[in-house]
Formats: sequence, structure tokens, C-alpha cells
Amino acid sequence: YLPEPALRHLSCRLNIAMSRMYSVATFYSQFYLERRGRNIIRACRGTACHVRGGKAVLDTIKKRLGITDNETTPDYKFTLETVACLGACAMGPVIMAGDKYYGKMKPAKIQSLLDTL
Repeated sequence: YLPEPALRHLSCRLNIAMSRMYSVATFYSQFYLERRGRNIIRACRGTACHVRGGKAVLDTIKKRLGITDNETTPDYKFTLETVACLGACAMGPVIMAGDKYYGKMKPAKIQSLLDTL
């Protein structure tokens, strides 16, 4: 992530206006202005996942972690994101943790998955 002090430092060192630095940092989706968790959990909200129970899976993740979409747990262990599609519709509902897909998820499987992460 790009904390404000780092952006200010680079702005001064590179002689680039802070507004320009902020513009670039907020344009690209790979940059974040807030610290994120070690484990990024992406939950699919696409149609295929939704009709197979994706909302219940997402609600369970939110409840277990005590956070909502685009939030990070206080211990910085998890960040939750919802995405339009993870491209694994046949395995729905799908979540992704790091670079690994977890398909055919059920609310009952969430706690054991979180424990392994």
C-alpha cells in the first residue's frame, strides 16, 4: 500500500506535485492508500455464485471476520473484497484467498478455511 508519508516523500524527492502522485495512486487498482491484510479474500458476487448460495457464504465471512467489503481486520490478517466474477462459475460459489480458488463453498466450510489461512 502507499501511505501518505511515502507519497509526500516521493513527491518532494521527484519534484512531482502531490496531487499528481495521488492521481496516479488512485487511478490504478493495484495501488491502495490503506494497509491491507496478509490474506486477501475475494468473494464472487456473480450470478452463478449468487444462485448457488454465494450471498450466504459472503455473509458468513463478514460475520466471522467482523468486517464488511473493502475492510481489513484490526490485526491485519484479512482483507475482504467482493468482485463481480472470479471466472470459475462452474465451481460456484467461489472465493479466492491469495492466488488460490476455493469452489463449491458453503457457510459451514468458512471457519476451517479461515483457520488454515
